[in-house]
Amino acid sequence: MKAVIQRANNASVSVAEDVIGEIDNGFVVLLGVTHEDTEEDAVYLVNKLVNLRVFEDENEKMNLSLKDVSGQVLSISQFTLFADTRKGRRPNFLHAAKPDHANKLYQHFNQLVQQQGVRVETGEFGEMMNIKLTNQGPVTVILDSKDK
Repeated sequence: MKAVIQRANNASVSVAEDVIGEIDNGFVVLLGVTHEDTEEDAVYLVNKLVNLRVFEDENEKMNLSLKDVSGQVLSISQFTLFADTRKGRRPNFLHAAKPDHANKLYQHFNQLVQQQGVRVETGEFGEMMNIKLTNQGPVTVILDSKDK
């Protein structure tokens, strides 16, 4: 699993011009799933995500985690994180998991984040979505469960 995490002051996701999820302070998470990913990969990413110290403390040092600041998560399924662009000009997505497997792990990831006491808003799996965010910092971090 791969996650692109952006620290955000606020963010929202819309489907067909209807806002279906929004947060005030926390992370926008773009989550990609590949064929070999398991629930163990989701556990690894969630533990990293909720404890990642990228929020500023009173001394303006990135020393606080999502849990420390009572942050929220806007979680978006993003199969394009597994795009293969090595050959030609059109990416292929053969490394992205099939929808059933990807959705199962995406939902599991979101449940695990909620079990950590973090509010989670989501996009709609498999739909065309528009995401608006104010990236604070900017701070953007990439996590990969294969790094464990």
